[in-house]
Amino acid sequence: MKYKLSEIGKIVGGGTPSSKHEEYYTPNGIPWLTPKDLSNYTNMYISRGARDITEEGLKKSSAKLLPAKSILVSSRAPIGYVAIANNSITTNQGFKSIVPNTEVVIPEYLYFVMKKSKAALEQVSSGSTFKEVSTKVMANFEVDIPSIEVQRKILTYLMPISQKIELNKRINDNLVA
Repeated sequence: MKYKLSEIGKIVGGGTPSSKHEEYYTPNGIPWLTPKDLSNYTNMYISRGARDITEEGLKKSSAKLLPAKSILVSSRAPIGYVAIANNSITTNQGFKSIVPNTEVVIPEYLYFVMKKSKAALEQVSSGSTFKEVSTKVMANFEVDIPSIEVQRKILTYLMPISQKIELNKRINDNLVA
């Protein structure tokens, strides 16, 4: 069945605390992602990016704390990087994340749908300096979502393959190191 993303989850934009205030950033605070953090990232789940923000940085910016299992989708520079939040996390304004309604869609299923939607998201983006997918466009973006039972069945095939790919990458990374 076709759904607008806003019908199967809440669309949440991110924000960046002012870099003029170093007290908004900390080595071990609230995980904060930028699209750059996903540029060479191939795993399904992510726990943190290169930088963390403080509670004060969160309060003084438009960044929002997303719950675990949120689908993080970069919406500019570039469009279409996707990961699942492994824990509570924040993002910069280069994301339009989805907090899925798990009564309608399994987060891992939506992850695969959004990975497959990269080219379509690029097609609906706009902007002159650089392309971006707006919150409104993201909210109205349509995806095919079958019943929860069908999603579970599909994931019984996709998840082991994805996990094996991640394991092989970790093994390869260890061989190179």
